[in-house]
Amino acid sequence: MDTNLTGGAGTYDVSAFDRPSVAVDVAAITARGDRLHILLVRRGVWPFEGRWALPGGFVKMDEDLDTAAHRELCEETGVAGASYLEQLYTFGAPNRDPRTRVISVAYYALLPGPDSALRREGRAMVACEPEAGTDAAEARWWPVDSLPPLAFDHNAIVATALSRLRAKLGYTSVAYALLPEEFTLTELQRVYEVILAQELDKRNFRKKMLAAGILDTVPRQKREGAHRPAQLYRFTKREAVFLDD
Repeated sequence: MDTNLTGGAGTYDVSAFDRPSVAVDVAAITARGDRLHILLVRRGVWPFEGRWALPGGFVKMDEDLDTAAHRELCEETGVAGASYLEQLYTFGAPNRDPRTRVISVAYYALLPGPDSALRREGRAMVACEPEAGTDAAEARWWPVDSLPPLAFDHNAIVATALSRLRAKLGYTSVAYALLPEEFTLTELQRVYEVILAQELDKRNFRKKMLAAGILDTVPRQKREGAHRPAQLYRFTKREAVFLDD
């Protein structure tokens, strides 16, 4: 095979430099009850066979990174159409993968919980029960506060994803991706508390959210238990917008 490419600037030898493999790994996150959960697969092949890991795999030559992240998440877990997907960080320690030199571009994805009222098309848009596929032996949601030891450097990827999400919560409306289309302020506060792993002052939280200009009132109410009906809201945009200082 001829490894020389001829262009306007002359001849380039593509074999002159090492060519590491490129992979994507996806930390898919949802809120279930009062705990934050992350989607893991149990590996069915070497290396780390039997260990839990983030869904991911190698990038194909004809696809971009975002497409690869969506594809790997769907192929390995059956979960598609994440409400929010963001490139997180690049992990490239020389010994992170025993197969070869692999550089992984990590992502984090956010999905509403399975009890949300979001309309579904197939398995899209909701953190439903996953189904293992391709080289995964099993797939399931794990509480982030009780994760097993993960394969590769995936514990570091999870920690980075949680840190990014918690930081982003302070200056954007990214919480929209974990909520149904319509929600009460109590439900919104609960999602914030689950992500931050701490209780928030109800009065201050509501004052801040209502003053941020990111919520619209819905002409409906929702009954929560034995309490009187609560006002429903929705985000002005189903995307992460920056909050005013």
